[in-house]
Parts: sequence; structure tokens; C-alpha cells
Amino acid sequence: MATAELTLETFRDPAGSLRIAGDRVLREVHPEHAKAALRFLQSKTAQEWVAQGRLIETRFIPHENGDLTLEHPRVFFPSYPWEWTPSAWIAAADLTLDLCEGLLDQGLILKDATPLNVLFRGTRPVLVDVLSVEERDPASPLWLAYGQFVRTFLLPLAAYQYLGWPLVASMQKRDGYEPADLAPHLSRWQRWREPFRSLVTLPLMLEKSGGKGAQNTRVRQSEDVALAVLRRNLRRLRGHLRRVEKGLQSGQRASRWSGYASSADHYSAEDQKLKRQFVRDALTAAQPKHVLDLGANSGVYSRIAAECGANVMAWDTDLQATEENWREAQRRDLDVAPLIANPARPTPAAGWRNAENLALLDRSRARFDCVMMLGLIHHLLLSEQIPLKEIAGLLRELTTSWAIVEWVPASDPRFADLLRGREELYGHLDEAAFLSAAESHFTVVLRDALPNGRVLFLLQAR
Repeated sequence: MATAELTLETFRDPAGSLRIAGDRVLREVHPEHAKAALRFLQSKTAQEWVAQGRLIETRFIPHENGDLTLEHPRVFFPSYPWEWTPSAWIAAADLTLDLCEGLLDQGLILKDATPLNVLFRGTRPVLVDVLSVEERDPASPLWLAYGQFVRTFLLPLAAYQYLGWPLVASMQKRDGYEPADLAPHLSRWQRWREPFRSLVTLPLMLEKSGGKGAQNTRVRQSEDVALAVLRRNLRRLRGHLRRVEKGLQSGQRASRWSGYASSADHYSAEDQKLKRQFVRDALTAAQPKHVLDLGANSGVYSRIAAECGANVMAWDTDLQATEENWREAQRRDLDVAPLIANPARPTPAAGWRNAENLALLDRSRARFDCVMMLGLIHHLLLSEQIPLKEIAGLLRELTTSWAIVEWVPASDPRFADLLRGREELYGHLDEAAFLSAAESHFTVVLRDALPNGRVLFLLQAR
């Protein structure tokens, strides 16, 4: 199956536009902005950030008419903030503040500050919007993107932590939340406690007193004072971010699935050992470069795939389990990128004409040379009511070469938990039914039955 063609265009930046077609990422820079773009991208600072993996690599293609085309490598799997865990949001926010502060001494600054400017390689954030850097007015103490950073980073994180608003809701807010969006939902006590005192209450009081737009861009100060004020404001934002992060860590709650890998009572220690060994053996035989782990949970098998040398995308619907996966991958510096994603209810396309943010499956088809579906088929079959042939068809769409699959029999207690009196519909489905559904797409290379009755397969795409 050929590599999926990915086409995406953006147009909101007055300095240029971006087009992604397949694996080519081309950014057209308008002539009046070309000089400033080259100044930054050819600077020592930019080159150091590229070497550190914090800024996307760039190749320059000049044109005779003064236009400039920049070509970037395609980040293997682009993701969006509404698919990220809280720790990923914080990593992207830290990168944004780090780069903004690092630009100040170069006479530059970030003109915008949104998580949509950041993509991830594993758990490492990388700034991909190279045109978001512009020259700084040395006498201005204002970071014009301050409000955008609050709206698109801090308020969504604070709303998630203190109000329970899901981060996925940010999909409906291209430029983030306004203070007025949160205010009606805060108690009197919350309104005067940080971070809401600074992020919601005081800005609304200023607005009501006639101070809306009080961030006057004509404020002038000495260059030393202006620089000191900018640094102080960045430290203030960093302080709010650390406060939210501390709250996230101290208030982290277990979910239904976050402790599944260690508490699953339908797996004995021997079952677990044999399953992990089969997965390692299958990965060793397949030697994939890019693995998609569907239903990854807290990432036990994602990390095994990464240890075998693969770049791994790990999808799961449970936020806490995915957060555990993200933190462990970050701690061990493994090439695993956990996302909150559901193959049965995939993230839709979004933005103008549904063309600015691509749908999850459009980013995924034929993108991986191995897909792992371990302990997931019975959930798709029974909870989502997806027929076996449809599951096999999707699996084939996602992989170019291999699949590692776990079949859960009807006798399994977890299958029985999900069956809910529908024995006539699903109770007859067995390994033979699964193989029949898969046979037009795959051939069986390896098979192993665990003591608990579950069956593992390494399948090769036809």
C-alpha cells in the first residue's frame, strides 16, 4: 500500500503561507518578510536550536522576484493540542517561553504564542512556525503575544485542573479561552486565588473599568528597562505555569484504566511474561521503523517497541493512562508519542473548510509499517459494535506491512464483562471468525496462545 498523501494549507500568517503535500513541507515567505526570516534562521541562535531539536530544520529556496520558499522536513506524525496530555501542553508552553526569552538578547521576539505552533517528536516539543519570530522594538516593554499565551496555554490548563474542563474542548477555541469564559464557573474563593486572580479576575476588572486594550503598543521606555520588564513578565507567566503544573501533579487521580497494566487480574505473571516476550519476538522479526500502538494504555508495549528501535505513536482514550505513558517516555527519553485518540471515534478535521487541521485517520493511513492492537479488538467489537471485517480493514489501512494482534476469546472474563446479555450476537465469535475476517488482508506469520486463553498473532499484510 502506498504512503498516504497528506495535503494541508494555512493562510492566517500575513508573513507567508504553508503547504504540506505528502512528505514535502513548503513555506512561502512574502518579499517584505524574507529578510527578517533569513536573519533569524541563519543566526547562531536558530542553528543551536535546530541542533537541540527545539526548532524545525529549514532549507532555503530563494526566487528571483524576491519571494522566499522555506522547506522543512515533515514531522512524522503531526498532532494537535486537543490530542495532547496535560504534560505535553506544559512541555509546549515551556518551550514557547524558553524560546521567547532566548530571543530577547538577539533583538527578536515571538509575535505569537499558541500551542498550534508546536509539534512533538516523541515527547520533545519542536517549534515549527519559524515565521512567528520577528524583530523586537528595543524600547517597548510589551510582549504582544502575552495575552495569547494566557488564552491558549494557561487558561485551558487551569480550566482543566480546577474546573474539570477537558482539554479536548480547546478544539472549539482556535485562539483559546477569554477570562469571561471561565469567570461564571469560579467560586468567590477561586476568583481571588491564584492563578485565577491574575488570569481572570484582574483582567475582567480592568476591562470593566474601561481598560480593555490597555496594553498600549506605544508605551516607550529605556532599552534596559523595557528588557527587564519583558523578562519579568515571562517569569510571571512561568510562575503561573509552574503553579498549574504543581496542581496537576498533586491532584492526579487514578482512572479506570490508569493502573490496568499492573492490576489486570485476568493475567498471571506468567501470562504477562509470555505476552511481552511474544511482542519482542514479533518486533524483532518485523523490524518496523514506525509503530502505532492502538489502545496503548500506560505504554508497556509502546516502550518495548521503542526499545526495539521503532518510532512509536501510542493512542488511548484514557487521559490518565496516556499521561502516565507520556511521563514515563519522557523520563526514559524514549521515542514514544502518546496521544489521546480513539480509532473508533477519531479526531475530525477542523478549521476553515475542515482543511487547517487534518483528521486523525487522514494523518494515519499507510503511515506505519507495524500496528499493534493488543487487548483492544473485544472493546471495538462489543463496546463500539464494530464488525470484525471492519476492524481488520482499518488495521490494513493503517499498516503497510505488519500487525501484532491479540484475540480475546468469548470465555475471557473481560469479554464477558462487555457482552451484557448479547450472547446471540457475539458469543459465537472465536479465533476462526477473526482469522476469516482478516484473511483477505493478512497472512499469519506467528501465533501463540497464552495460558489464560488469549491468542497473539504476528500478521503480515498481503
